[in-house]
Amino acid sequence: MTKVFLKKKVSRRVENGHPWVFGNEVGKVEGPLDGGDIVELLTHDGRFIGRGYANPKSQIIVRLLTRNKNEQIDENFFLERIRSAWNYRQQIGYIENCRLIFGEADFLPALIIDKFNDYFVLQTLALGMDIWKPAIVKALNTIFSPKGIYERNDVPVRELEGLPQLKGFLSEPFDTTIIINENGLQFRVDIENGQKTGYFLDQQDNRRAIRHIVKDADVLGAFTYTGTFEIHAAHYGAKSVVGLDISPSAVEQANANASLNGYSDRCSFQAVNAFDVLKQWSKDGRQYDVVMLDPPAFTKSRENIQKAITGYKEINLRGMKLVKPGGFLVTTSCTNLIQPEMFLEIIQMAANDAKRTLRQVVYQTQASDHPIVWGLENTHYLKFLIVQVL
Repeated sequence: MTKVFLKKKVSRRVENGHPWVFGNEVGKVEGPLDGGDIVELLTHDGRFIGRGYANPKSQIIVRLLTRNKNEQIDENFFLERIRSAWNYRQQIGYIENCRLIFGEADFLPALIIDKFNDYFVLQTLALGMDIWKPAIVKALNTIFSPKGIYERNDVPVRELEGLPQLKGFLSEPFDTTIIINENGLQFRVDIENGQKTGYFLDQQDNRRAIRHIVKDADVLGAFTYTGTFEIHAAHYGAKSVVGLDISPSAVEQANANASLNGYSDRCSFQAVNAFDVLKQWSKDGRQYDVVMLDPPAFTKSRENIQKAITGYKEINLRGMKLVKPGGFLVTTSCTNLIQPEMFLEIIQMAANDAKRTLRQVVYQTQASDHPIVWGLENTHYLKFLIVQVL
């Protein structure tokens, strides 16, 4: 097996548990190094660190899979890793719908698997993981006997690994629009064409967190996607709910979800630019008891962090101006590049500019089926905040 040695004078980050090895951290390589190969990683003086898959064309040259010298990377390895991840989800109560594999947090870097009842959607985001796709599919069939498996590898990040973007069935074909249950509600999931893997499971606990503040309230939701927060608001007793999203197809799905749950009379969705509408409606003097903001990440690279900060501040400022005194703002950020302290600082800056005082009600992260591993910054990405706006 090819051996990859770290440089002598590099951070102990990898030795202390981080699974990524960057090209500039490698001192020497003994043996051939082809994309996707399983290699051994050692310190500069030959101490074993772990085994992982390599890609010399990637900035991350090695991603570690195991630190156990006696553990071999084979089909059984993936079977046991996926079984272990499923046991964890069952222990913490995520059974029907969950993120079954959350990449590095489940010690399978660059692998995402979402479970929607008896259907599974997977993403293999690096060459070394993509090679093991047949073993991963076999493991899912062994553990779950699913009704269907679909891959959503239509993501640009694969191109950094020299992989094509593609999507399709990894099982017998099936109807890719399915219905799932969440918090006593039903939602259509478009596995084939929806964003990411078709549905945002990471907010399932946060959607429950609004249940008290929306009772008898007039609610405005922006960046609504398929209306999940807004329909939860209606379910929890809101008087009226308006949802805004720039995508006509998302709005169509949101209206369908409202109808599916019997809330079409209280929920209305509009295909508009939320930035523009929030600004105009605050000028018009509109006021709501609750404003909910669930915007996109705004940035996927460190180079654009300032732009993202500006965007988050702007929408939260506009959102606060639409909240009645004593009402509530529900706001989120879904990029790990904006860390929690920075996120809260942005919200405070917006409050200062809006001349409003905030009282924190709830602060949460992503649902626990998307586990956070301390020391792995990219596993802690979602911030969810409810504040009273005074």
